Amino acid sequence: MSRIRHLPASKYIVTLRYAYADYTAKDFRFPFYCSFKVLQRCDSRCEFCNVWRSQTPDMPTEKLLKVIDNVANSSVVLLSLEGGEPLLRPDIGEVLEYARTKPLYLLFTSSGKLFDRRPMKEYAKYIDFLHVSIDEGHRNLDLYESLQEFASWGPIVCVQIVVMKEYLQTLESKIRKCHDAGAKAVVMPACHIPGTEDFLPDTRVFRDEVLRLKNEYPGTIITTDKYLRTLEVPHSCNAASIIIDADGRLYYPCRTLMEKSIDASEEPLMGFLGTERARECREKMKSCDIDCHWYQYFATDSFISLRSGISALRPYVDSLI
Repeated sequence: MSRIRHLPASKYIVTLRYAYADYTAKDFRFPFYCSFKVLQRCDSRCEFCNVWRSQTPDMPTEKLLKVIDNVANSSVVLLSLEGGEPLLRPDIGEVLEYARTKPLYLLFTSSGKLFDRRPMKEYAKYIDFLHVSIDEGHRNLDLYESLQEFASWGPIVCVQIVVMKEYLQTLESKIRKCHDAGAKAVVMPACHIPGTEDFLPDTRVFRDEVLRLKNEYPGTIITTDKYLRTLEVPHSCNAASIIIDADGRLYYPCRTLMEKSIDASEEPLMGFLGTERARECREKMKSCDIDCHWYQYFATDSFISLRSGISALRPYVDSLI
C-alpha cells in the first residue's frame, strides 16, 4: 500500500501558521496548492481545454527550477507539475528529481499516453500522487485497464476525470473501474474557459450524480462535498490555489480571468502576495460574475475549513497512517 512520506516538521508548522492566518483573516492570501504548467505543448487536443492552443516556448531547465525554488519557499505544501503534457519535456526526470528534494508533496498530472515510452518506474520514485487524466476528451479510455500497473509503481494513483455534458451517463463505469483497481478519482465538470466551446454539464445533475457515486463507491471519489454543494453558489472560489504558467508567470487571482502578474522565476511569491496589487486581485476574484466552476479554485477552501478538509482527506486516511 502506498503511504504518504513525511515532510520536515518545520514545513508542517509553517503551513499551519499560514492556514491559521488565513482562517483568522477570513482571507485566502496564502496559497497551499500550486499548479505549475511546466510546458504548453500537449499530445492531446481536448476540446474543453485551451492550454494546447497557445504557442509558449518551453522554459529553460534553469528557469523552471528557480520557479520550484520559489514555490518551495512559500506557503505552498502541494506542488502539481502539469502541462500540456509534462512528459514531452526531455528534462522531466531531472525536474522531478529536483522537486523531490524540496519540502513539498509532489503531484504529477499526465494523460498517460507516453507512459510506455518513458521510464515511469524511475520517475515514480519522486512522485507522491500520480494523477492520470482519462476521459473522452483525452481519447485514452483504454488506460483504465492499466490502473493496477500504475499503482504498482508506488505513488498514490488518482484518475482525473473531466466530465463533458454528453458523457455524464458514462461516469459510473469509469468510477467502477477506479474502485475495482483501488485507484482514487477526482471528478470535475468541463468548465467553460476562454477560447473553447461550452461543454459544461448541468451542474445540478452533475452534483447529484457524483454525490450518488460517492455513496455507491465509498473511498474512491475525492471530489469534495463542499465543492459539489457550492457549484451554483456565486463567489465560492478563492485564491488558496494558484497557477503558474509555462512562461513562469503567475496567474492571479485565477486563470479564468487570464491576468498574469509576477515572473515566479525572478520575484518572490510571498512578497507579491502581501502587496496592495495582490489584495486588489483577490477582491476582484470575490466580485467576479463568471460561473466557471473551476475545481481548483472552488475546492480549496478545504485548507481552512475543517469539515471540508476531512471530506477531502478521508479517502487518503489509510495512506496517512
